Amino acid sequence: MEASFTEGEFYQQHFDPRAYIDNFYSSPEGHSYEKSLLTFVLDSLSKTFSAGRYKGQTLIEVGSGPTIHSVLSACEHFQEIILSDFTDDSRREVEKWLRNEEGAFNWKPVIQYVCHMEKRSPSEVEAKVRQRVKQVLKCDVRLENPFHPQTLKPADCVITCLCLEAACRDMLEYKKALAHIATLLRPAGVLVMVGVLEESFYCVNQTRFSCLQLSKESIEAELQGLGFTIQELNILPSPKPENKDVSDYKAVLHLVALKSDKK
Repeated sequence: MEASFTEGEFYQQHFDPRAYIDNFYSSPEGHSYEKSLLTFVLDSLSKTFSAGRYKGQTLIEVGSGPTIHSVLSACEHFQEIILSDFTDDSRREVEKWLRNEEGAFNWKPVIQYVCHMEKRSPSEVEAKVRQRVKQVLKCDVRLENPFHPQTLKPADCVITCLCLEAACRDMLEYKKALAHIATLLRPAGVLVMVGVLEESFYCVNQTRFSCLQLSKESIEAELQGLGFTIQELNILPSPKPENKDVSDYKAVLHLVALKSDKK
């Protein structure tokens, strides 16, 4: 019998955010079984944001999990950053780091990697992220307004990284979630997405989480159907497709898309 899809409620009960970041984010190389996935993500986000083409007042990250790596390059170019996640424990893990509390996760190796690429000061980047992240909110991409009951002002940029394929059980839900995320962007705003292709699961220690198996073509089609224009799309194939202890992704995708400028 096929296992049921692990939706948000399963994450709330069973997802261990500290084990997740310990396993996947302790160094810029990421998990030893997923070698180069994290460096690809960090490199891609750096290239997207360091040129300064995408900037503005507000950036929203949808589904940050317990991480801050997705906004390290972007924090220089947006004055106000909102992070978000469905689970209480993941949001608490982020807040612990933002407040520089004892026992917070050590993001220094990842921050130093990004700063080396961008010739920035790690201590200044840490300070800037802590200063510019204004809120860490509960988010549910299955809702028409993912931040219900709050209504956020449309942002200049939305980032979503390894979120939708874990949150959506089928393509209909995925299509709706993308439409919900699109409402968070102003006209002509920029969507930056990182996702895994053809992944059916990943594991945090011994706990297995479902993923919706996505193709590059299906993601492109859904975005174009919502009026987005894809500006950039990069793919890195999995280096160890035969090793399926931690995950079975075939490739990781990074894309940048502009929302239509029509209101």
